[in-house]
Amino acid sequence: MLKNTLSNLGYLAAMLGLGFAIYYFALNPNSPLKNPQSNLDAFSTQAFFDAKLPNENGVSQDLSQYKGKIIVLNFWATWCPPCREEMPELSELHTEYNNKNVVVLGVAIDELALVKEFTQESPVSYPLFSAENEGMELASNLGNDKGVLPYTVIINTQGNVVNSYFGRINKTLISEALLPLLAH
Repeated sequence: MLKNTLSNLGYLAAMLGLGFAIYYFALNPNSPLKNPQSNLDAFSTQAFFDAKLPNENGVSQDLSQYKGKIIVLNFWATWCPPCREEMPELSELHTEYNNKNVVVLGVAIDELALVKEFTQESPVSYPLFSAENEGMELASNLGNDKGVLPYTVIINTQGNVVNSYFGRINKTLISEALLPLLAH
């Protein structure tokens, strides 16, 4: 009886381990297999830095003003629950790292009126821009080949994409990615 129970527990533990491994390496959107950092060199930031987008108040902004900074660039939409969930942590991150040459930017794949309405209800500490369809093209140029939101990239001071994340991110994940960039 005890031997049978231990055997069943062993099988259960093996199945749970296998399930976790499958999730982490195959199903998790930020898994190492789905997001190989070695391909990041192929993504061009030129279109991003050449873009002029309206901020939440409708004032057109040159994104080239952020050259030379470490950029945490988050593509989002007002209708996207995971996007909205990660925004408070991105606000904290922006406030915490703003004096370290790091800026968080949000590019909404949304109409300007919806972005303005959103910021009135849920203010954030970092700059937001409205890009509608152009935003998905910018995201695609920066590695979003799946067309999903949220999508986040980290751009170093030289203007190169050094990390990218499909799906919801958190402050801890981004803070860890920023550490090596801040050490230089």
